[in-house]
Amino acid sequence: MFKKILIANRGEIACRVIKTAKKMGIATVAVYSEADKDARHVELADESVLLGPAPSRESYLVADKIIAAAKQTGAEAIHPGYGFLSENEAFARRVEEEGMVFIGPKHYSIAAMGDKIASKKLANDAKVNTIPGYNDAISTPEQAVDIAKGIGYPVMIKASAGGGGKGLRVAFNDKEAFEGFSSCRNEARNSFGDDRVFIEKFVEEPRHIEIQVLGDAHGNVVYLHERECSIQRRHQKVIEEAPSPFISDATRKAMGEQAVALAKAVKYQSAGTVEFVVGKDQSFYFLEMNTRLQVEHPVTECITGLDLVEQMIRVAAGEKLGFTQAQIKREGWAIECRINAEDPFRNFLPSTGRLVKYQPPEQTLEASVPTLQGGEPLGGVRVDTGVYEGGEIPMFYDSMIAKLIVHGKDRLEAIARMRQALNGFVIRGISSNIPFQAALLAHPKFVSGDFNTGFIAEHYSQGFKAEDVPHDDPLFLVALAAFVRRKARERAAGISGQVPGHGVEHASDLVVVVLGAQGQHQHHAVQVINYDAAAGSADVHVGARHYAIQSHTKLGDVLMTGRCNGQPFSAQIESGWAKQPLAMRVAHNGTQIDALVLLPRAAELLKLMPYKAPPDLSKFLLSPMPGLLVDVAVAPGQKVLAGEKLAVIEAMKMENILVATQDGVVGEVLAKKGESLTVDQPIIAFA
Repeated sequence: MFKKILIANRGEIACRVIKTAKKMGIATVAVYSEADKDARHVELADESVLLGPAPSRESYLVADKIIAAAKQTGAEAIHPGYGFLSENEAFARRVEEEGMVFIGPKHYSIAAMGDKIASKKLANDAKVNTIPGYNDAISTPEQAVDIAKGIGYPVMIKASAGGGGKGLRVAFNDKEAFEGFSSCRNEARNSFGDDRVFIEKFVEEPRHIEIQVLGDAHGNVVYLHERECSIQRRHQKVIEEAPSPFISDATRKAMGEQAVALAKAVKYQSAGTVEFVVGKDQSFYFLEMNTRLQVEHPVTECITGLDLVEQMIRVAAGEKLGFTQAQIKREGWAIECRINAEDPFRNFLPSTGRLVKYQPPEQTLEASVPTLQGGEPLGGVRVDTGVYEGGEIPMFYDSMIAKLIVHGKDRLEAIARMRQALNGFVIRGISSNIPFQAALLAHPKFVSGDFNTGFIAEHYSQGFKAEDVPHDDPLFLVALAAFVRRKARERAAGISGQVPGHGVEHASDLVVVVLGAQGQHQHHAVQVINYDAAAGSADVHVGARHYAIQSHTKLGDVLMTGRCNGQPFSAQIESGWAKQPLAMRVAHNGTQIDALVLLPRAAELLKLMPYKAPPDLSKFLLSPMPGLLVDVAVAPGQKVLAGEKLAVIEAMKMENILVATQDGVVGEVLAKKGESLTVDQPIIAFA
């Protein structure tokens, strides 16, 4: 077995590999860019080596620097994680030529299957059903349009070296094919150093289901069941689960056997994933093979009890698989939510900056799950992350903060456990997609398993808004606000030195004012009685509803836990912020309210306060996110039409095109190409 390995990656996957390596008694070496000098993976590793500047192309994508770091530290093997150089055939070969071991498939397997064009040709030769398409590199956008028309719209324009949703567009007409080709090629060149693009038919209403395979150097290949990855937004996975609620045992077996046959055809060693698109009738077509560890590998670990990183290391060290296909278990249900640094209420724009608060829910699962305890599958919560409280989310890399994974005895228990875990995940300083995840988990179609890859586009076609997160009992949030206010008044009343006759008193009759847009507030008469400070309990009446709340959470703590009417709950409560220092923000199950808790007379006076409208910024194009201004497509005096491109901002490896929302004339360009922008920074002023 290896004594020391280098992890050629960053973030949560680097931390994940380090964790298993330490469990196996293997020393670890981290590599990092200047932007990651204080990153968690650097702290966790036994040694670390600086690669270079923040951009990936000057650090994590430079093979020479990684090889040099491995030699410098005496690492015997290199684990590439996912992304960056993980599917780079030349890098895998170079590692072997330098006398080290690549903890992943052999370079020839990567060449055959990692390249999307080559893999489709190989699958065709092996009589595997593939989606109709043009599997050679396309050189011009005009050619892309001709090919797309020949195949028939809609088509999927895809980078050959793509992955993770980068370098991928769906086109429904000639204009989208022309523009999508250029964007795909640019993203692929920047993210992967390979700008080849191909086109295939886009299967409408498909399921995206993938099979995890594992092979060794002795010719043994097994499949570790499937993962359901159909909940996607712009082709990036949002929620993954194992097993799939859709396919039958017969389909599962057929897909698994086909995946194994494909892996054996290229002498596959290590962990890999064969992705399929599955139709309504459970017909399935080979999509691509990812010759690396997948982001969503934890859900497979949870239902099989296998540590996939450990298996990769053992295979790379020459060991045989320690189990047969018949010995692989499938117990319980696992779900993973990707917690990303993005604002779902602003069209999921990237959100970078410092993690002022970062408190994941309590973990009860390790990398692999003990499968049986007293005859029942063991459930719990797991968090894979590469960040920490006080750290920063930089603009140079992907938006992932953490992966939240739960395991339950069945799907409904796993969903319930995930909703509770999301309630207990505290992130402040940047925006996260937790409210969106909460909405998805509560959606009846998701709960019933009735969805496909178009689920998010269909149900959130106009973007994501606060009203898209319906709470089954919205008055519960009102009751929590009143309970916390009563607790605060109790503490204030106990402070010594108060002026006689003017001490703090606490009234049982209150009004909770839920603040709305444009001054449209909701007033709720509330009564808080039977308050017991020692027991941390009170009875809260909101209209006809009664809430018996008990909680010992300290004032000032964001995460509030306790019981309501006998049932456990987790919610998040904050008092005061810049825009409304007297208000309280309450969040539960993805729903959030901003509320003032007032005495009845104060609530009456509030109704008399005039509404102050915010300033009109419609004559400015504002940067919706922090990022790099890659292009300004207009000049002063130029007339623009609604929908016309104005500027391009690059953030977290994605190009974001800003377009005009209405016709107008450009008055002044306020930001320069190449400038680093902050949120809401003016870019263009209109005349």
